[in-house]
Amino acid sequence: MSESRVIYGFHAVTSHLRSAPDGVREIYFDAARKDVRGADLLELAKTRNVRVMSVDTRRLDGMTGNASHQGVAASVAEVKLATHIDDVLEALTEPALLLILDGITDPHNLGACLRVADAMGVHAVIAPKDRAVGLNATVSKVASGAAETVPYIPVTNLARTMRDLKEREIWITGMDEHGATDLFAAKLDGARALVLGAEGEGMRRLTRENCDELVRIPMLGRVESLNVSVSAGICLSETRRQRGVAVKPAR
Repeated sequence: MSESRVIYGFHAVTSHLRSAPDGVREIYFDAARKDVRGADLLELAKTRNVRVMSVDTRRLDGMTGNASHQGVAASVAEVKLATHIDDVLEALTEPALLLILDGITDPHNLGACLRVADAMGVHAVIAPKDRAVGLNATVSKVASGAAETVPYIPVTNLARTMRDLKEREIWITGMDEHGATDLFAAKLDGARALVLGAEGEGMRRLTRENCDELVRIPMLGRVESLNVSVSAGICLSETRRQRGVAVKPAR
């Protein structure tokens, strides 16, 4: 039997029940919940033939490390997504669209970026193994199922990986507030990797130096910066618009 892990929160558990019910081994539900939202989840689990265990809040707290589980958690099989960028690229039938995240340490930001990546048909998210949060239960909850659909590929040397992508003729566009080109004037079609750094700090020097170009998001209001997931959504949406390529069908 494959390894399992715990996910929690209504969005994460519901999404898994809908997209990959065979991978949901057991659901743990707070016996004190009697609301409509809980009843809907229990009905969905019943239609998917997934066993539900009625437990108390203390057990859910223990399973999730006292996280905000909303009264529901699930044991799910580990999803086998691609673990190396070569596997992703060799399976593509359209120009690559990759998202590179440099120095994202907040699991909420990573989860939101994965959710945006899934919505925009990104083929993989690449991040450094060090100085990055990595996948965990909080990321899965915020991603609302996207952690199970978008390959997340941690790499030992991000700069070297970027150079390898260039050798595969993938153009690397870094998003930087000092970029010479406005996002909406930039050419974003073709095989491409978009690079974003952590809010406030931005990309590290070596990451910036390995970009083929630096592009800025025009800021027309008074705020000076955007959350990294918001920036990712804006940039990926513009990239998809320029491509004129249909995104992946809904799962």
